Amino acid sequence: MADTPEQEKRAQWVSSVTQAIEYNDLTPVETLLGDLHAADSAHLIESIPPRERPQLWELLTPDQRAEILPHLNDEVRSALLEGMDNDELAAAASQIDTDDMADLLQDMSYSQTQQVLQSMDQQNRQQIEEVLSYPEDSAGGLMNTDAIEVRPDIDLDVVLRYLRMRGTIPEGTDNLMVVDRDDLFLGLLPIATLLTMDPDSSVEDVMIKECDVISAEMADTEVMNLFESHDLISAPVLDKRGKLLGRITIDDVVDVMRDEADHSLLGRAGLDEEEDMFAPVGASVRRRTLWLGLNLATAFLAAWVIGLFEDTLQQVIALAVLMPVVASMGGIAGGQTLTLVIRGIALNQINDSNTRWLIAKESAVGVLNGALWAVVVGVVAWIWFDDIQLGWIIAVAMIINLIIAALSGVVIPVIQKKVGIDPALAGYVVLTTVTDVVGFLSFLGLATLFLV
Repeated sequence: MADTPEQEKRAQWVSSVTQAIEYNDLTPVETLLGDLHAADSAHLIESIPPRERPQLWELLTPDQRAEILPHLNDEVRSALLEGMDNDELAAAASQIDTDDMADLLQDMSYSQTQQVLQSMDQQNRQQIEEVLSYPEDSAGGLMNTDAIEVRPDIDLDVVLRYLRMRGTIPEGTDNLMVVDRDDLFLGLLPIATLLTMDPDSSVEDVMIKECDVISAEMADTEVMNLFESHDLISAPVLDKRGKLLGRITIDDVVDVMRDEADHSLLGRAGLDEEEDMFAPVGASVRRRTLWLGLNLATAFLAAWVIGLFEDTLQQVIALAVLMPVVASMGGIAGGQTLTLVIRGIALNQINDSNTRWLIAKESAVGVLNGALWAVVVGVVAWIWFDDIQLGWIIAVAMIINLIIAALSGVVIPVIQKKVGIDPALAGYVVLTTVTDVVGFLSFLGLATLFLV
């Protein structure tokens, strides 16, 4: 697939920077960084090896660094934060949104965190501590506390004069938050309503009272689903008493979507979505060793099953040729079901009430697919080895494995979710083990019974 113009542009930036560093001529790089959006600068920094990143970081002004930090991968950001002094971090904190600052504080050392918190005024410190009191993957950890609040008993003209006095409004503001004197949430005042309605109208008369609100304890994936299904741009975040804590905007949700997509993709290989692509060899080896060891253990389990039928394999060599076909087809079929179920779990579409129906449906799919491909594989094996008995044995083994694969694709992630294991991370390892073991056991077991 051809690269898009944006991809080509980013590739050109990386090439230009790499060449500039090689020839020790950083003037063009400094100019480039000054022209780029903070997110593009972050992508550029992440796209070069760690030893060259400090050179780019030194070219940036404190203001540029403050803008870039929230866009960086956690691991890359942690490394760069180590090289920043406390005064610079404190200055950057004043320019970074509350939700982003909370993320940064979790990557800082204890002394850096204390210095940054002490540099803030009491109001900002309380807001940061409020966000940090919630888990990072919750609405409370995701929210920004910069919502504009208004009272219901004032006129729109008063609100307009208040906004003009402020001079600016937070980015992504499409609604003002209507609260009472105790900061209990009452509704939303859309900016569009504020600009188009009679200025003499009261906020209470025109505000939206029935609207989507988010509990601070809600998981970030549930927030993502709510924004997607209700086409939200922003939403208020409330505590258990209904007090307004802050708001979540679509840009925060896009970050969650990207993280979830990365997690689903990299989790299959046991990789962390926040891992630095250019991390040192030693660090990468340590991270991946555990996952490789786990996969090795499952491979030995499958090998042990094969070893049980060593005598059968020695007598019928064709079995060794056909064994991978049964296991592979089971793995693919189970993987299809597993992927759909993991997606359903992420979207909150699967629960106790419909799991049984889903198991029955996938069993039917396994039977039909098994029967279809069993005929194909059985005929091929019969013609290939001129042995009709071998053909029906592999056909039956195929049906058994595809049914078990379909069932496993549903049951494994559901059980893992209930016991607190991430199916996106561990589901594929367990599924592959099941399909390999069942495939080899059914095929070689039937062969032992009927061919030897």
